[in-house]
Amino acid sequence: MLSAELNIWLTEKTLAGATEAAIVTGFCEHLLRAGVPLARAIVLVDTLHPIYEGRAFRWNRGSGEAEMLEYGRTREGEGAEAWKRSPLYYMVETNQSVLRRRLSKPASSAGTAEFPSFAELRAEGMTDFVAQVTRFAATGAIGEMDAIYSMWTSDVASGFSEKDLDTLQRLVSPLAAALKCRSLARIAETLVETYLGRDAGRRVLSGRIERGIAERISAVLWFSDLRGYTRITDTAAPDQIIPLLNDYAELVISAIHAAGGDVLKLIGDGTLAIFHEDDIGAASHAALDAATAVRQRIGALNERRSKSGLPVTEVYLALHVGDVFYGNIGSLDRLDFTVVGPAVSEVNRIAAMCRTVERDVLLSAALVAAARPEDRRRLVSVGRYALRGIAKAQELYTPVED
Repeated sequence: MLSAELNIWLTEKTLAGATEAAIVTGFCEHLLRAGVPLARAIVLVDTLHPIYEGRAFRWNRGSGEAEMLEYGRTREGEGAEAWKRSPLYYMVETNQSVLRRRLSKPASSAGTAEFPSFAELRAEGMTDFVAQVTRFAATGAIGEMDAIYSMWTSDVASGFSEKDLDTLQRLVSPLAAALKCRSLARIAETLVETYLGRDAGRRVLSGRIERGIAERISAVLWFSDLRGYTRITDTAAPDQIIPLLNDYAELVISAIHAAGGDVLKLIGDGTLAIFHEDDIGAASHAALDAATAVRQRIGALNERRSKSGLPVTEVYLALHVGDVFYGNIGSLDRLDFTVVGPAVSEVNRIAAMCRTVERDVLLSAALVAAARPEDRRRLVSVGRYALRGIAKAQELYTPVED
């Protein structure tokens, strides 16, 4: 009866898009109502993410919805040490699927492995422990996500009965299937936002994946680059180049994201981004805030790198306003979700003028015209300049703080 009821519930919740935390919580509550003496549960799901290795969902009886925790890499450092001391690591290394320990008996007396976490569980009144590794077929694994790991504890004197153990073993598999389904949806979101950008990724996931589908928008365009990058690559050790790009990309991208912009492309050492709002003045203000943040933070980055004996550089950038086509461009089976149009070429050409004008930030006249009055007062002209490939000379501006 419980199996059929819980399977239906898991299916409905999965199709409804319930979170992993809600699924784990409901699963545990169903077991409780069926008489399984469950005190707490921890379910771990590895993922495919540039920062986190996975997520853990920790449920305690009477505490409401399961708590979600994201954990980092377990290949090195403290994370690796903690993982190697866990029952789950022991199960993976010995290729076990189920491990049960009666916590009322020290493992040494039973001739079985003891784990540091067991002493803590005993101190908290736990009497029985069951761990399960629900593995996926090799073709079903994605990145680190090749299994669902779960740990279940009881605090009643008799612990789990044989019937309880059988119930757990039968029902953890459909729970794992539900969590895998939800995790795959989250992985898809992570991948498209990581490689396409936040807004572009959301648009693709919403169905805008056909070639040629593009929207005409008015946006603030950002193009930034690193000063002297070619010289650095010619003189620095090869193993210093990627860390250098990562350090400066983190500085630029975090400033853009914090101001509400979307990064569309990383082109070597260059960054193409847009600020798109219904109010172009608000978009201009956000872009100027991001530019200010980059200029304020680069000194600290360069100081840190210099102290470590690493090469340093400067970021130069341009801001421009224009109408662009925003959507899918490419071949039938290889698309890019980006912006195209004359304004994209113009912002690139304006950025290239930074060296000539000896400024770190240059703004087009169109950007200045679109800016709010209070922002416009902070901008000064640096003169009119001919831009390569652009028919008319343009007046360029820079923030007065320069």
